[in-house]
Amino acid sequence: MKPSLTFGLTHVAIAVRDLQRTKAFYQRIFDMELMYDEATFIQLTTPGANDVIVFEQNESVNPNTGGIAHFGFRLRSPDSIGEIEIRIMEAGGTIIQSGEFVPGSPYVFFKDPDGYTVEVWYELPVG
Repeated sequence: MKPSLTFGLTHVAIAVRDLQRTKAFYQRIFDMELMYDEATFIQLTTPGANDVIVFEQNESVNPNTGGIAHFGFRLRSPDSIGEIEIRIMEAGGTIIQSGEFVPGSPYVFFKDPDGYTVEVWYELPVG
């Protein structure tokens, strides 16, 4: 495989209505750490990873536009799915679907406060 000139996808920027509500929601569920907290945007990262989500203030956000079907977080252990579901509900999220893609690969899809669909799943090791 040809080496890439980049590190790959490093962040996604998402429009939200309320930055502080969004920060509290994602920190509650995923233990995300704050990188930047500015007047018009925040950046959160997942502990131990190099991913970044930029949430940009936009009072007229419409998550049904823009082509984002969903974005996802991968669990370290399939046993964590129950705890994640509890965190989603306690943070005010709405679970829309849960189950297993295949035996041993649980998932949950939920809506965040701005109506975006988020997936959390455990991916079975290859091999």
